[in-house]
Amino acid sequence: MSHHSLWGSAVNLLSWCEIQPVLRPHAPAGLEASSNAMTQQLQDEFDSSVENAEAWMKAIQERLRINDNTKGPRSALEARLRETEKIRALEPEGSLKMDLILVKADAALRSISEDKKHAVLSKLKDIKALWEETAIYITHCHSRIEWVWLHWSEYLKAQNEFYTWIHNMRVTLEPDIELQLGLKEKQWQLSHAQVLQNDVLNQSVLLERLLEEAASLFSRIGDPSVDEDAQKKMRVEYEGIRQEAQNRVKLLETITKEHEQYSTSVNQFQSWLSGVTERLNCCIGEATKSSTEDKLKALKEIAKDIRSGGKKWKHLESQCAEVIQNTSPLGSARLKDELEELRKALEKLKLLSSEEEERLLKIQQSESAYESQARQLEADIQQLRKDLQRLENDLDPGEGEKTEDEFVTLWKKCNATRAALAAEESKIERLKAQLKELLRFSQDVQPHAESVVSAIQQYQSVRSKTSKMSADTETQLWRLIQNPLQSFAQWKPSVQMLLETSEPELAHIEAALAESSHFKEKLMTLQLKKDMLNNVLGEEKAQSFLQEVAEASKEREVLHKNLLQRKSKLQNLILQHKNFDAGFAPLQKKLSAIKAKLDLEKEPQPDLLGKKTQLQRLQMIQDDLAELAIHMEEVEKLVQSNTTHRHEMNQLSSDSQALKRSLEMMIQQSEDHVQKHWAYNDKLSDLQQWISVTREKIDSCQDADGEQNTEGRLEDLERLLAEFPDKEVQLHLVETHGQLVMENSPEESAHVQAELDQLKESWKSLKEMAIGLLKKWQLTRPGADMKKRAFVDSRWMSRPAFHLFDVDPNHKQEKMGEGQSASSHLKLLHDFEEWLQGENTELTKILARTPSSTEDIKAHQSKLEELQSRVPHGQCLFEDLLHLHPVVGSSEDLEDLRYRWMLYKATLRESLSSPSAGSLEEPDRFRKKRSGGVCSYLRRACRAALPLQLLLLLLLLLAFLLPLAQETHSCTLANNFARSFKLMLRYEGPPPT
Repeated sequence: MSHHSLWGSAVNLLSWCEIQPVLRPHAPAGLEASSNAMTQQLQDEFDSSVENAEAWMKAIQERLRINDNTKGPRSALEARLRETEKIRALEPEGSLKMDLILVKADAALRSISEDKKHAVLSKLKDIKALWEETAIYITHCHSRIEWVWLHWSEYLKAQNEFYTWIHNMRVTLEPDIELQLGLKEKQWQLSHAQVLQNDVLNQSVLLERLLEEAASLFSRIGDPSVDEDAQKKMRVEYEGIRQEAQNRVKLLETITKEHEQYSTSVNQFQSWLSGVTERLNCCIGEATKSSTEDKLKALKEIAKDIRSGGKKWKHLESQCAEVIQNTSPLGSARLKDELEELRKALEKLKLLSSEEEERLLKIQQSESAYESQARQLEADIQQLRKDLQRLENDLDPGEGEKTEDEFVTLWKKCNATRAALAAEESKIERLKAQLKELLRFSQDVQPHAESVVSAIQQYQSVRSKTSKMSADTETQLWRLIQNPLQSFAQWKPSVQMLLETSEPELAHIEAALAESSHFKEKLMTLQLKKDMLNNVLGEEKAQSFLQEVAEASKEREVLHKNLLQRKSKLQNLILQHKNFDAGFAPLQKKLSAIKAKLDLEKEPQPDLLGKKTQLQRLQMIQDDLAELAIHMEEVEKLVQSNTTHRHEMNQLSSDSQALKRSLEMMIQQSEDHVQKHWAYNDKLSDLQQWISVTREKIDSCQDADGEQNTEGRLEDLERLLAEFPDKEVQLHLVETHGQLVMENSPEESAHVQAELDQLKESWKSLKEMAIGLLKKWQLTRPGADMKKRAFVDSRWMSRPAFHLFDVDPNHKQEKMGEGQSASSHLKLLHDFEEWLQGENTELTKILARTPSSTEDIKAHQSKLEELQSRVPHGQCLFEDLLHLHPVVGSSEDLEDLRYRWMLYKATLRESLSSPSAGSLEEPDRFRKKRSGGVCSYLRRACRAALPLQLLLLLLLLLAFLLPLAQETHSCTLANNFARSFKLMLRYEGPPPT
């Protein structure tokens, strides 16, 4: 009987005893006395059995505590294992004691009173807990000791096998390497050694496993036989065997490689010897038709190869000596005989080559002198021509006017070329001497003479060209250098005349001072170019020129000082005598200049950059006009009682005011054009960028493979499609702004229309590609969840521009009737299309007008509200049209009309939400401060932050959903120790904890 069944019986017994007094009838007094004596006896027997069992369990636990230890030698561990086996054999005795206690408890509970049952049950519960603890302790203590005993036994078996392998391998590797006969035998010997090495390397895995087991055992038993010293000893034994095997393999590899290299060298030498012999036979043979020079050249090459062959044979000899050291005596004798045969063949070849070469040298000696000198002459002529051609190409002066620095560079290049030509003159004389040497031979030297004459003519031509260009460059450079002095000489009389004038104008004096400062800079620059002038002009001429420059500088300083004094006097005269004419004339000139600038700006600009630049120029003209007004106020202070001056000043002020009004109107018109063009470019750029980014995203969706990946990409595509309605509204706004730009700038109509056509084509292709990809994915996934697909379709079609069912379904059912004809449907469709076309035309006209004042803005807003008030009527017309249609969404005309109706409502809502209209938007540098700017900024900030807030909410939702996807990663395997037993431990009992 199990402990759980006994405990269940005891509980049932207790429950029965609790209800027994209610059912038992009252007994007589005598029977009650005898019953009490019997009850006391049963209770005493129960207490005695409990005390006996408790003492027995404590004794067992004490014995277990004494033996619950895995430390120490193997004999002690074996003794503790035997002791725990004996204790484990006593477990049935404990079970019998517990059965006896339960029987006693059952009897006692049936006879004792209610107030004593609690004590009996408490003792019964305590003794059962003590028994469960003792039984678990017995099992776990024996399991631990037995597990360590088995582990130790397996380790000793593996250790003995390892040391046996060490001994066998040491016996195998101990003998010295035997010398072999040839290469094949050495390769066999190396292969055998490599097999032994691989065996040794494979044992490293077993060694590491054995060391891990030893470390694990030492942590449990602490016995010196598995301590760190024992582990190090095993590793040292293995490392010695591994090192010896590696050394043997390395030595055999070296021996085999040396023999292989020697064998390869011998084969190469034999091949080379055969090739040289064949070449020599071709040169010596009578049938060959080669010239003497070719034969001699071939023989020289052969002799050169034979000399190199001697080096090769020496190298073979040294290699053979090294190979013989590691070869058996019979193999060494074979190697020496083979090497001697190669030496004899080489000597024979060398003798034949030298004899044939001496014979051919005598024949060639008489022919070679002329040819060598002629070749040298032609080579020198060609080199001279190349040098002359390079020098002539470097003399290219280029086209166009040159600056002073460019002339200096060209002059230096001419001088360098002249120096190079002087160096080439010695080559000309050497060519003449070489031609004279050729005249001593009997061959025809006329072609060589013509080449020498042609080279001399080319040299003369280049030298003449260089001299002419150098002279021209010096002339031009001298003219540029003298320009400042000549200009100063021409300017000086005019300044002297200005100083001699009794009442010169202040503007002329200021212009003369500016010109004087300019001459000062030029003259100082000439003085700083002393080194350049010395190189170009020579020291004497340069010194004279610099002296003239210094004298001109002194004269300029005197004139400048006189001009400053005269300017000061004129200014004093203006301040002292308040000369009206001196201040009025510049005002007239400035006003005329401003008017001329304004007349130039009346021409319309074709593009946005031109309009911005024109607006900036108009604003600069406005600044000039404001500055003129300040000067006019200063001059008006000079007007006293002179009626003529007063009339002139009034006329000038009137002209200035008229010019100011005209300028303000032009600035306002230019700002309006810039604002509209900027708004068009901004919205066009935003939409083009969105189309490009969306196209890239859709292309990335098309590249996705796999069903799971396709589902994720499908969700991305649906999110992209959700943006299409709003962007289509933006497309309509871009077209509206483009119409405004074309009205303001007819010269740019073709360019703007081309941009709009390209934008529409891009939009159309993007939309077709996105919808086609969505349909393709939905059709290629027949096993997908239909509810999810229906949800996707409804979410896509529920957008503002694609909302198919904006009507009440009940109202729709009431409206629809089976007897309505197709003619009624077509009439309603035509009426609604005409009404929508009229409303859309009126909205376009309203948006095309730019409100310039508060009243215009109010009128603009009232017109938009009037259009909004007629939207319910259009909605009713559209609902009636939908009710008459037999199948909703199946007609392309109805779909197009639905889309136009939704686009019109979206455009109207956007126009109402921004009272100032989109055309009033302008860049920061053209926008003026208005009241309510902070509120407008906050509204724009809130609209811009809305997508970010939605994204954050989506990420928060994903964060809550992520733990649900990780349920499969819970810690279901808690008892890791129970899974850590090795397969070699043959233990089938309950694992220790």
